[in-house]
Amino acid sequence: MLTAPTLPMWLRAGNNFLGALHPLGFQRYSLSKVRLLDEARKKTGLEDFGDPGFEEGLDRLLDSLETEAQLTALGRVIAGEEILTPLVNRLHLIDHHKRYPDIGQADIAAPIFIIGMGRSGTTVLHELLALDPQFRVTQTWEVDYPFPPPETASYKSDPRIADVQKRLNRTDVVLPDFKRIHRLGATLPQECVRFTTGEFLSLIFWTNYDVPSYSRWLKDEADMAPAYQYHRRFLQMLQWKHPRSPWVLKSPAHLWSLDTLLAEYPDARFIQTHRDPLRMLASLSSLVTHLRKMSSNRVDGLQIAREWAEWNALGLNASAEFRRRGVISQDNIIDIDFYGFMDNPIVEVQKIYAAFDLSFSEHTRDAMQAYLAVHSATQHGSHGYSFADTGLDIEEERNRLAPYQNFFNTRMEVT
Repeated sequence: MLTAPTLPMWLRAGNNFLGALHPLGFQRYSLSKVRLLDEARKKTGLEDFGDPGFEEGLDRLLDSLETEAQLTALGRVIAGEEILTPLVNRLHLIDHHKRYPDIGQADIAAPIFIIGMGRSGTTVLHELLALDPQFRVTQTWEVDYPFPPPETASYKSDPRIADVQKRLNRTDVVLPDFKRIHRLGATLPQECVRFTTGEFLSLIFWTNYDVPSYSRWLKDEADMAPAYQYHRRFLQMLQWKHPRSPWVLKSPAHLWSLDTLLAEYPDARFIQTHRDPLRMLASLSSLVTHLRKMSSNRVDGLQIAREWAEWNALGLNASAEFRRRGVISQDNIIDIDFYGFMDNPIVEVQKIYAAFDLSFSEHTRDAMQAYLAVHSATQHGSHGYSFADTGLDIEEERNRLAPYQNFFNTRMEVT
């Protein structure tokens, strides 16, 4: 059964103590929209948030957090900071584009998107491609704190790197086993789902919190076009003083919005990684169960598995339909098998370079081999999980995922 990790005793005691004070009149950390917007203005000295369309997602998220997420005292603080940060960044982004209009004139030429579902090798692949100096990736520190915009001269020594690493180290104190599931690092490549939070159109909120109303709106109703417009403006700002091309970006969240992504980036190229979707489902359910424990004492792993099974099938089947319709040229997309990639990552990486007519230098090969020699999937211990833990029915999930599996002929790990 999927179970959430146990938090350190001092943290559990603190949450319980503050929770007990609330009925006695203790004021909890406020998730008021007015307070958060005002706080962002105070932090930046700026007023213009740009198009107010982002407020619909913000309103829905805040309502879900208050009525559904069952946040602990710490959870309210974490959620508040994860909302305040994109609000602050949004104010700065709007301001920079207004003051320096040449930022928005720069092209984002033929970006490469890694679009495999989570737990299919996308993180390792992104880390390997980030070692090639011809590519530009988004690193965690510059995604979280992008202002002032990064500059080439100080890109590797920027003081924000150390600040972000200290913050990430605190996650290790709260959830010491999380590094077995996913590596964290200030200079590691970061998913672009992190900066579409500026439009409050981001799967990251549902991943971190139990916000079913928000997630249903995101899945069934939300227009994702503003998220990709914001995505472009964010990249333009990051490359303003540290240019390099092409961008190599990664997020499974793109699977649900491939048509919208392509409308914003018509020359985009794609790398889709593939693995048994039931194995990915089990691993993702375990990941989300761990993440939500950071902010809530009431984490239902079986519910998470049921919800993620729906999202999993929707995204993967949509990617098969996207390919079946021939929306994108075969010259602009390549499929990478997880099992072949794990067996011989350098060979599979070379296939990507060949498919996109990119040069693969000896220096890059050596850097990748050195990286693989140090970093492995079990570097911090193994991540134990199984499909049986999800409580889901194998046959039912196979049927649900048949469009994806039949189209891509993926191997079956779970039987």
